[in-house]
Amino acid sequence: MSDVMRKAVLAALASLCLALCLGAAPLLAEDGSRLWLRAEPTARAQVDADRQGATVQIALDELRTQWKGAPVRLRIVAAGDAAAGAVALGEEGYRIAGDAKGGFTVSAEAEAGLLYGAYHLLRLQETGAVPPTLDVCEKPSYAIRVLDHWDGFGMEDREGKPVGSMWKPELLPVIPDFYRQYARANASVGINAAVLNIVNASPNVLTARWLGRAKAIADFMRPYHIKVFLSVDFATPVRLGELKTADPLDAQVRKWWKDKADEIYRLIPDFGGFLMKANSEGTSGPRDYGRTHLDGANMMADALASHGGVIMWRAFVYDPNETDRAKQAYLEFHPNDGKFRDNVIIQVKNGPVDFQPREPVSPLFGAMKKTPVMPEFEVVQEYLGGTNHIAYLGTMWEEALGTDTYAEGAGSTVAKATDGRLFGHRLTAIAGVSNVSAGTPNWCGSHFAQANWYVFGRLAWNNGLSAAAIAEEWVRQTFTNEEAFVVPVVDMMMRSREAEVDFMMPLGLHHLFAFGHHYGPEPWAAPSKARPDWLPKYYHKADESGLGYDRTATGSNAVEQYSPVLRAAYGNLATVDERFILWFHHVPWTHRMRSGRTLWEELCHKYDRGVREVRDFQKTWDRMERYIDAERFAHVQKKLYIQVGDAIWWRDACVLYFQTFAKRPIPYDLERPTQDLETLMKIDLVDFYYPEREWRDKERGKVIPKHIDR
Repeated sequence: MSDVMRKAVLAALASLCLALCLGAAPLLAEDGSRLWLRAEPTARAQVDADRQGATVQIALDELRTQWKGAPVRLRIVAAGDAAAGAVALGEEGYRIAGDAKGGFTVSAEAEAGLLYGAYHLLRLQETGAVPPTLDVCEKPSYAIRVLDHWDGFGMEDREGKPVGSMWKPELLPVIPDFYRQYARANASVGINAAVLNIVNASPNVLTARWLGRAKAIADFMRPYHIKVFLSVDFATPVRLGELKTADPLDAQVRKWWKDKADEIYRLIPDFGGFLMKANSEGTSGPRDYGRTHLDGANMMADALASHGGVIMWRAFVYDPNETDRAKQAYLEFHPNDGKFRDNVIIQVKNGPVDFQPREPVSPLFGAMKKTPVMPEFEVVQEYLGGTNHIAYLGTMWEEALGTDTYAEGAGSTVAKATDGRLFGHRLTAIAGVSNVSAGTPNWCGSHFAQANWYVFGRLAWNNGLSAAAIAEEWVRQTFTNEEAFVVPVVDMMMRSREAEVDFMMPLGLHHLFAFGHHYGPEPWAAPSKARPDWLPKYYHKADESGLGYDRTATGSNAVEQYSPVLRAAYGNLATVDERFILWFHHVPWTHRMRSGRTLWEELCHKYDRGVREVRDFQKTWDRMERYIDAERFAHVQKKLYIQVGDAIWWRDACVLYFQTFAKRPIPYDLERPTQDLETLMKIDLVDFYYPEREWRDKERGKVIPKHIDR
C-alpha cells in the first residue's frame, strides 16, 4: 500500500470511529453553484481599510462576511513599501503579514492588490493554512489573465433577438444575479479579463446595440478588476455593409477600425482590446486579400494603440495543403518575429495541433523571441470527454509550462518564455478557453470540471504553483477538509488526465476522434466530404509496417522547428520521450520499447491501463460517500459510470482497429474486448449531438452506446 493510500485509510478509520461515537448528521444537499466559495457567513469580522473605493468595498464585504480570525486591516502603500526586499508589487500584487496587535495587514499599491489579498487570506482560512506568523508576498505571473468564452454574445435570430449567450443580453442593462458569483469566482483566483464572445464572432457585436450591452457588463465587472475584451470578425466592415473591402492595407479600412475603436473606448474607457481568429477554419482574414497575418495584426494594433488596447492574434491557422498541419502556425508567424506592433501578442495553443489529450508544446514558444507570445489553454474539455469525464487539466498545463524550450539554454521553460522573464517582454498574457456556463447550476456541467476553471486561474496568477497543491486547495474549499476525503480525491485528480491519454491516444497518438464531433473514437473515419487533415488517418498513419506520424528529417521534418536540443531528442527513436514517440515517428510494430514490450504490446497495455484507472476512480469515489452531500456524490458517481463506458469504448475501438494492421494477438494477460470491430464501427453520435447536421455520406445502421447520458 502506498504512503498516500495508507494515510487516507488511517484518516478514514479515525473519522468512522468518531462518527460512530457521535452520530453523523446527514449533509445538506448542494448543487455546486457556490463553486469553491463556500465559506459560511459569520459574525461581522473586525476588518477596516484606509481607502474607500468600489474594489476595496468588495474586499471588505468578503472579509466581513466570511473571515473568522484575528482583526484584518487593508492599506494602500507607496511602491516598494509592502514587498519584501522593496520589490514593487505593481497594480495587482499584495503582501499579507501578521502585525504587532495580533491581527493581519493586507498591503498593496492599488485597490486590485487589496482585493486579491483578501481572497487569498480567505483561501488560506478555508484550507486551514493561516499561521499566526503568516507573511506572504505575491504578484501575478502574467499581466492579462483572460477567459475566452465560447459564447453567442452578439448573435441574433432572424428577428434580431439575441440567441445563445450566457450573458442574458436581452436583460441588459439590468444585470442578472449570477454576474456577481461569476465575478467573485474569477477575482478569487486572479482572473482579470473576459472575452465575452466566441472567436467565430458575429459582426453584430460591434454594432451600437451590442456595444451598449458590452458596456453594461464592463461597468459591473470593473470593481472586480475584470476587463472586457471582444472577439471580432476580420470582415466586419464588409459584413455590416459599411465597406466593400476589409483589406488591412486599405486606408478606408484602417480608418473604419480606428473609428470603431474610438467609439468603443468612449463607452468603455478601460476596454481591453480584441481577440482575433483570422483565416482559420473558414474565418475571414488578411490572406483573403493577399496580405499576411502581420498586416492584419498591425492594422488592428494601430486602431487600439492610442487607448492602450491590446490585440490578441491567434496562431491557430492551417490550410488543407501538403504541409504537415503541426508545422503551419510556425511557418506563418516565425518569419515575422519582431515586426509586430508593441500591443500585439500572439496567442498560441499549448500544442501545435489542437488541444489534444497530449501534445508536445508548440515550437512557437521560445522561437518567438522578439514578439510577445501567450499560452492558450482549453479549460473546456472539448477533446477529453466534455462534462462526462473527470480530467483534471492542472497536470497538462503544469507539463506544458514546465517544458524546457532551450531557447536561451537549459531552463528556458515555456513559463519563462511567456511571462517576460526570458525575453523581457512587458506585454504578457495567458488565456483559458472557458468551460463556464450560467445555464447549469454547477456552472461547468460537472462538479469536477470546476477544478479546471480554478486551476487555470491559479496557474495564471502564479505559473510556478504545482498542480497537486492547487488540486488540494480546490478539494478542501469545494468539498471538505477531511483528510480521508482530500488525500484519495486529490490522488484521483492527479492521475485522471494520464488515464484519459491512456484510454484515448497513448504514446503520442492524436486526433483519433469521430468525424463531426470530438467525443468518441473513430480511427477508421473516411467520409468523402472531409478534408484529409480533419481525419484520423492523416495523423496515425497506420499500416502493416507500423504506426505514427514521421515528423523527423525523413518525414515532414517538423522537428526542425524546435531548438537543437529538442530537435535531437525528438528526432531520434532511441532518445525520444515515449510519451511522444508516435507523434514524431512512424514506429514498427515490433519496435522494442523501454518497458521491454513491443510497440504493439505497449499500445495494448496503455489502453488497458486507462480503463483500469477509471474503474479505480469509481472505487475511490464510492468510498467517499459519507463525506459529502448526496446530491453531489450521486452526480459524480453517474459521470464516472459514463466515463468507464467511454474508456472501454475507446480501448476496444482503437485496439481492434490497429490490430487489423499489426496482425498480432492482444496480450493474453489483458482484458478481452467487449464488442467486435464491426459493431463498434456502427456507433455514430453525430445525430445525437448535432441533429441538424448532415455529415455522413450514407446511412450505416447507427448505434448509440447505452452508457451515454442522453
